[in-house]
Parts: sequence; C-alpha cells; structure tokens
Amino acid sequence: MKEITAQLNKAIEHFLTSDIQNVNWEIRPGPGKWSAKEVVGHLIDSAQVNLQRFVRCTYQENFKLVYDQVEWVRAQHYQECQLDELLSLWRLLNRQIIRVLENYPADRLQARCDNSKTEQCLHTVEWLAQDYVDHLKHHLDQIINRK
Repeated sequence: MKEITAQLNKAIEHFLTSDIQNVNWEIRPGPGKWSAKEVVGHLIDSAQVNLQRFVRCTYQENFKLVYDQVEWVRAQHYQECQLDELLSLWRLLNRQIIRVLENYPADRLQARCDNSKTEQCLHTVEWLAQDYVDHLKHHLDQIINRK
C-alpha cells in the first residue's frame, strides 16, 4: 500500500505544482463533455465513493457502492463552483484517502468490494486503491493537457 499512496501523493503534488493557471477551466470541449472544473468535480465524487469503500472494507466484506458519474457531476453544479474551493476539497479528500490507506490493516487488504452497477464484480481493496490512483492520474493528465 505504501507504493500506491506514494503514487497518489506524487500525482497530487505534480498536478498542483504544474501550470494549471493556464488551463481553461470553464470551457466544455464538446457536447456532452465536461469542463476541467467538472472533471475535478468528478474526481471529488470518485474520492468520496472510494474513501467510503476503503473505510467500510476494513470491517465489512463484499460492500457495494456505485455511483452515476454524469448525474452526480450535474447534480453538484461543479461548473458554478469557485476553482480554489474545488481544488481544496479535492486535495483534502485525497489527503484523507492517503491517511486511511497508509494505516490500512494488513489483514484487510484482500477484503473485497463490489463496484458494479449490474452483475456482482468484486475487487480487493488493494486493486481498488491502485485503480483509483490510475483513474485520478488519467483525468489529471487530461486537465493539464487542456490549454
């Protein structure tokens, strides 16, 4: 888990120290596409859902938690938020995820969680944590490359 939290820490620091001032945060690149603000909002939703998965899997087996990403982004009106508030919330949620994962009980790393919308699809906490970091890095790269 230390490698995963190191990757997450590095991704956060890299993003926050990159040239994000020159990102056009408001523009949606096409119909049905999210603005950079909305992408950060999606990452906030992902952080909240995954934090719940990580916490609940410390004591519960086969926990199920899914979300409808498009509807959540729309319902939370991220486009209208102040950018500094979005980035602060995103950073703080990820700091909490790091804290939880750094102290994760070794005997619960193989606990499984169902993250499917239809048929059961169980993944270990360890797999979910790595998938979370990979997903986050993918979206952060998208934002950094929007100039």
